[in-house]
Amino acid sequence: MSSDAAEKRVLDAVRQRRELVNEALDDDVPMKSPERLYEATRYLLKAGGKRLRPTVALLTAEALADVEPLSENYRSFPALDGTEIDVMSAATSIEVIQSFTLIHDDIMDDDDLRRGVPAVHKEYDTETAILAGDTLYAKAFELLSESGADPANGLEAVRRLATTCIQICEGQALDVEFERRTRVLPEEYLEMVELKTAVLYGAATATAAVLMDADGETVDALYRYGIDSGRAFQIQDDVLDLTVPSEKLGKQRGSDLVENKETLITLHARQQGVDVDSLVGTDDVDSVSEAEIDAAVEELRVAGSIEYAEAKAEELTENAKDHLSVLPDNEARDLLCDLADYLITRGY
Repeated sequence: MSSDAAEKRVLDAVRQRRELVNEALDDDVPMKSPERLYEATRYLLKAGGKRLRPTVALLTAEALADVEPLSENYRSFPALDGTEIDVMSAATSIEVIQSFTLIHDDIMDDDDLRRGVPAVHKEYDTETAILAGDTLYAKAFELLSESGADPANGLEAVRRLATTCIQICEGQALDVEFERRTRVLPEEYLEMVELKTAVLYGAATATAAVLMDADGETVDALYRYGIDSGRAFQIQDDVLDLTVPSEKLGKQRGSDLVENKETLITLHARQQGVDVDSLVGTDDVDSVSEAEIDAAVEELRVAGSIEYAEAKAEELTENAKDHLSVLPDNEARDLLCDLADYLITRGY
């Protein structure tokens, strides 16, 4: 299959599951009183998003059950132990956690935009945004606890998601720390990316596999698929932050560079002798010019730093796909493989 055909197939698969996840989120995160809190809680969920993480969870379940994609009711899905579980609750819990992290991340960075709309704390206020994030955090565990899986498997899935949330906070703390340090190693950056971003992909695959009653070796392999593809996803995000126009990004292009956030690209450039701190003449995202970003990107390209990051993402993606050998040879596994490739070739 050509790369274009594979990308079309995976985009169709993501779109189909995104529509189902969006419908489920309407049910799983309903409007309640107080209205302002729940409007803010649902605001980012309604603003869009590719729903990649819940798609990964649903595809994991499909692959393990060895069923035709989209052939089963996700609310009553056949687990390997013969029971029927609500695997959609695992998928929506992952997306709800993702929204919680984005709301709090935007508050910490005081970002204006998210998914092309004002950030929650800008649309409402900081206090409401914090409460909305906290509500989503708690809601995720409520959803996951309602899967109907074997009690031991349900408890393990909840434990894994709790550990994931701790790791996300650790990764965010490292990200903040890196902004204050004069030297960060590429290995440290990859550790931060694993904690801040990749563990939620790992949770998407692992929690679905645990609820499905997969054995430990399979769960671990699928977790590693999520970790490696998640790290590759973040590296691609760093590349896109520099190379995609602001209107497509939904935020100012080059914002990570302007705000002195370390990425694999800037760390490599520093090792090549590039004065990264002087690439743009301001630390104000609102005042940086497109010409300044263009010049900075060109210097990073000349240093080989963007190419280096892209090569690392490709290496991680190949590792991720190798972990899928624990799954039956079926269409859902092929889609997971194609999805890993898409994560490092996508635009916005």
